[in-house]
Order: sequence, then C-alpha cells, then structure tokens
Amino acid sequence: MGVNSSLNLPSNIALVHEWFTPRSTGGAESVVQVIDELLTQISSQPELFSLVNDENLPENSWLFKRKVKTSFIQKLPFGISHVQQYLPLLPFAIEQIDLEGYPLVISSSHLVAKGILTSPDQLHISYVHTPVRYAWDQMNIYLKRSFLRRLGLGPLIRWQLHALRQWDQLSSSRVDYLLANSNFTAKRIWKYWRRHSEVLHPPVNVNRFEWNKPREDFYLSVCRLVPNKRVDLVVRAFNRLKLPLVVVGDGVEKEYLKDLAGPTVEILGFQSKEKIEKLMSRCRAFVYAGIEDFGIAPVEAMASGAPVIALGKGGVLDTVKCFNSNLDKGATGLLFPDQTVKSLVEAIEFFKEKQLWRELNAELIRDWSKSFSQDSFKKKFEKTINRAWIEHMNSCDIGISDLSSSLKKS
Repeated sequence: MGVNSSLNLPSNIALVHEWFTPRSTGGAESVVQVIDELLTQISSQPELFSLVNDENLPENSWLFKRKVKTSFIQKLPFGISHVQQYLPLLPFAIEQIDLEGYPLVISSSHLVAKGILTSPDQLHISYVHTPVRYAWDQMNIYLKRSFLRRLGLGPLIRWQLHALRQWDQLSSSRVDYLLANSNFTAKRIWKYWRRHSEVLHPPVNVNRFEWNKPREDFYLSVCRLVPNKRVDLVVRAFNRLKLPLVVVGDGVEKEYLKDLAGPTVEILGFQSKEKIEKLMSRCRAFVYAGIEDFGIAPVEAMASGAPVIALGKGGVLDTVKCFNSNLDKGATGLLFPDQTVKSLVEAIEFFKEKQLWRELNAELIRDWSKSFSQDSFKKKFEKTINRAWIEHMNSCDIGISDLSSSLKKS
C-alpha cells in the first residue's frame, strides 16, 4: 500500500459521508470539507463516498468536479433530491459501498455513514455528529408534527424507527475509533451504543465574522425551522415580552411560525451568509431554545461578539460560558434551565434588566470562539488519526508476529 513517509498514513484514504447535495447542507458537511482539506495537506486527497451526490454543483463548491462514488440510491427516482425518503433502504445501501483497498476509512456520520463495512485490516474512524436523533430520544418530537403521521402512518413509521434503532446500535460496534462532536453526543453514544468516544468539537469558520459593531435593539434566532429546534418557544416568549425578534431559517415549521408570530417578531426565512453575518454582528443577543448535539450557530454568534441566551442543555454546555453575578469574567452568555416559555422569558428579562449586552465584553466573547476554529480542529484531528493509525499498525504487527511464531513452532 502507498504510505506517507513523514506521518506514516496511507496514501489511499476513503472519506464517507451520508450525502452531498445543496438541498441539505449544514455543520456536518462543513466538517467533511475541513477533514478533506486536512487529509490533502498531511497525506493525500481522499476518495469521497456517499449515498448520493448532486453533480449539478456550483463552481464555487469545494466538491465542484470532484469524483464521488455513490450507492444505488443515486439511480432511484428522486434519489438525489429526496434521499431521506428512502430511509428504510439507507442502512442496506451504505453497506453495499465497496471500500476494498483503503487501509484508512474515515466516516462523518449523522445517520448511517458509520455503518459501512470494513475488514480487520482496515482502520475505521467515525466522527459522529449524533446518534440518529429521530430514532432515539427525539422520536416523539419529530412525530408530533409529522405529515405522514397525520395521514395515519404513525404506527408504520414507529416500526421503521424501531428497526433503525436496532441497526444503529449493531452497526456502531463495527467502528474502531469513535469521535463525538460534544460531551453531550458522547453521553448519547454511551447511552445508546455502549461505546466510549473521544470528544472533538467540530470546526467553525470564526474568522469570517465582524465582532466590533455597535449592538442594535433586536434579538436574533438562526437555525433550521424544524420541531426539535423549538423556535416556537422563542417566538412565544418574544410575543409575551413584546420585544423585537428576527428569525432566520427555512424548514417545515416556517408557515406555522409565521402564523404564531406577533407584531414584534419577523420571520425572514432563508437568508444569505452575508446577511446572517450582518445580523449576528449587530443583534443584541442570539437566542436558542433547542437541545443541540453541538450547535454551530451559537459559536458563530459569539465569533460576532454577540452574547448568547440559550437552553442550558446539550452541546451548548461545551460552548457557552454562562454569566454568574459572582463570577462574570469571561462569560459569553446566559443559560436558562428549562425548555419552557416561562424559563426563557425570565432569562430575557434578567438579560435586559442587567443590560448584559453592555456587561459582556464582545472582544472576550470573540476570543473564546477561537477555541472552536478550523485550525484548532485540524491540529487535534491530525493528532488523533496519527495516534489511532499507529495503534492500528502496531496491533497488525503483533498479529503477524504471533502468526510467524506459531508457524515456526509447527
């Protein structure tokens, strides 16, 4: 096999992700891009694998003209545009991807990518964004407003998710080395898979934000408008407080939130990166009420110098340093304890009364966000894969040595 002499990494590396399509991009896809950049820098450009790949990508995409090897889902009707509709087939599809000839396999997984099949001679490192949310602890949240449930298909969906849970737990045992994007994800990995994992926070492009702009009199929420993000709590809280709120994002909840919004709440829908950057750099605070596995948007808000008001659960406990009146130096936001309108209203009232947008230092908030930068991620990830690869090669050498000894004795 080809080997990089300086780092002893193989030159033929497989990088696997669920799908590459402009219709579904987010933090997970950003992680894959940064991993691809790192591997290209320290060894060689990896081969990309996914269930589907949209070849009609814009020229400014990092995937433009990159070859991606896909599964049979690619050729099914609407497979590229509606890959998630084939959910019952996805575990089977990922297992059909042939990774023979790749000594090192790295998967980026939020659904099925970790379930690829590898041999004992291959090292499989999986960066886990989450054990499947809607199959485990957030199943009922997703089902409450599910269109298919309203069609009477609720029992069928629950049965499919039951089967997915079984496969999810079983396939986790195939991975040699698990990386979790937060301490919260690591706890979920242990809870559902009974596997230990190393925490490595995902890379955030913190350098693209301006942090030293004057704060204006509006609060900001930026996320996908789906049930588990609980933007409805944020809207209801600002309706009650009659304070200005701007909501940015798109998703199945958009029309519902528009109907829910009062006169001080503006639902903007999808906005460009440039528009979001401007809003983050000027908002009074960034507000979030969901339970995230990590949560890139709060880190981006802090990179913009904006304090964060968020539910004190999930990945945000890794990223937001909560204001404490006795020890407020270095605080980057305010965490509220319960996922209720009442708890959020009390937090906003406290934030407003103490004028924390003035108390919390924007430059210190921005500096804290740098600990989640792309450069920080690359350094840590490089050390991890080097360590795992050395351990893997040593175990292979021990196996060969034992075999040689046995042959000599015979």
